[in-house]
Amino acid sequence: MIVSPFVVVLDANVLFPFALRDTLFRAAESGLYSARWSDEILAETSRNLVKRRKLEPLQAARLVAQIDAAFPEAKIAVPNALINGMQNDPGDRHVAAAAVVAGAQVIVTINVRHFRQLPDGIEAQHPDEFLCHLVGLAPGLFPQLIAAQAAALRKPPYARDQLLDCLAKVVPKFVSEVRAEITSAVNPAFSVKF
Repeated sequence: MIVSPFVVVLDANVLFPFALRDTLFRAAESGLYSARWSDEILAETSRNLVKRRKLEPLQAARLVAQIDAAFPEAKIAVPNALINGMQNDPGDRHVAAAAVVAGAQVIVTINVRHFRQLPDGIEAQHPDEFLCHLVGLAPGLFPQLIAAQAAALRKPPYARDQLLDCLAKVVPKFVSEVRAEITSAVNPAFSVKF
């Protein structure tokens, strides 16, 4: 795994949807950014997966263990005193504090409105915005990542376009950009020189 100096904290709500989580993890594994989270973020992810009946408690615990094993450098400890000093939404102060500890430039979250008052140098981005920025940094990479992600899905199996349809529910602009890259790779524009 390539470790990027571009540090990003992933909020629990972007780790909850399986397709989005996998896409974000694959982008991190490709070296586009370095993912960070705290025990509290992973615990929130696990609680929500169980609460919404997506996973049984044992399955959620296994998922968290797999995340920890895949990204051992990602977990950071966040002191309570720092959490209490954050100015954003009280329910998400632990995420802002994690960003401070990690030296993150970005918090990727679906609840951007909970992160209006952040310390200088940190901004909150919706995963759609974040992934679109990554597409711009690595043109042509995401069609490959999405194809590999779809190929890895077995229960149930997904075709690339099915996976993109699933992702479009949360990150529609990103999916549009990836589909445009797929189309341009299949039908490259002809350039005529005079």
